[in-house]
Amino acid sequence: MMDKLKKHIFLLTGMLVLSACNLDVESNQPDETVILEESPAIDLVFDGKIDPTNLSNYEDQFVPNYIDEDNTGFNDISDEVATLGRVLFYDTKLSVDNSISCASCHKQELAFGDDLRQSEGVNGLTGRHSMRLINARFAEEQRFFWDERANTLEDQTTMPIQDHIEMGFSGENGDPNIDDLIVKLSGEDYYQELFTMAFGDQQITEVRMQNALAQFVRSIQSFDSRYDEGRMQVNNNNQNFPNFTTQENLGKQLFMMPPDFQGNGGNRIGGGLGCQGCHRAPEFDINDNSGNNGVINTAADLSAVDLTVTRAPSLRDLFNQSGALNGPLMHTGRMDVGMMIEHYNDINAQDNPDLDNRLARGGGQNLNMTEDEKAALVAFLKTLTGSDVYSNEKWSDPFPG
Repeated sequence: MMDKLKKHIFLLTGMLVLSACNLDVESNQPDETVILEESPAIDLVFDGKIDPTNLSNYEDQFVPNYIDEDNTGFNDISDEVATLGRVLFYDTKLSVDNSISCASCHKQELAFGDDLRQSEGVNGLTGRHSMRLINARFAEEQRFFWDERANTLEDQTTMPIQDHIEMGFSGENGDPNIDDLIVKLSGEDYYQELFTMAFGDQQITEVRMQNALAQFVRSIQSFDSRYDEGRMQVNNNNQNFPNFTTQENLGKQLFMMPPDFQGNGGNRIGGGLGCQGCHRAPEFDINDNSGNNGVINTAADLSAVDLTVTRAPSLRDLFNQSGALNGPLMHTGRMDVGMMIEHYNDINAQDNPDLDNRLARGGGQNLNMTEDEKAALVAFLKTLTGSDVYSNEKWSDPFPG
């Protein structure tokens, strides 16, 4: 045992004592914990909000046994790497002018979404509304962004950093590039300590940044809703939940059941609303084979067309604890919940070859929802809201002030 420890001990300018660190080349993660006995830069910068000897729990959080989806892949969450990811997520130094962080567009109090239709970057407004990051881990879909252009969450994390409009390290048209950002961060003592804690040495690479940011984002979870309280008391998603009102159970039934068209084209004559076909309980993630949902405008211009959107965030924490939406809906950021329901109630499939076939029956579906059904659906969606995620310190800004 002593020979193994001696082989893997590193010293950082006499301030750091590291234990049993063996770097895995493929995942770029340490096999074992690195302990910082002294961390003067972390202590100074974060003023007690980060304690390397007593890190927040990211790697061993409770996940209900009825949750099956998980897109973690090789990048298992560790407290050390996720802590680094938390700092990166909130650090405005990741933008060219030190004004924008990931958290600028993904706010904890909004289930890590944005209340603006288009988020503000260093050089203008984003092309689409910023997607909520809640429960990003718990989905079969591994691709990210509304148009799924990122193959993994790891890929996604540094793409906004390298976008001219968002954070500015594009490397194009006079912008600095990702290597310039790495040089910038390498000059910060607290990153020297944090990367050593997370990976065993001070080296900053894009892959390490991606892994850390992805771990932090995947750690952001919400399973303390009234839906979860009810689901734990029954055997499956379709049973009436004992803690639900009659209206909430009706809304759940409408969400879960497919509509009955019975040869009437796209005109519903009974049954449910078919929401479950794309937004699957109990994760309420988007089906990875989903097509376009019929919202074809852009955020900036109602006359412009965007047919490439096939991804959506989880429906969990769509609303906050007060019953208000956590920001506007859809990639356009132009809908409230009433507009969203009316959109799905009556969809026209014309001029949209990419419309999901579940919405394209007979040239477009008409669900003929009653006002009671609409109200019941909203009541059910509000049961998906948790509480801990909005205030838990481990997901909060670690920078004082």
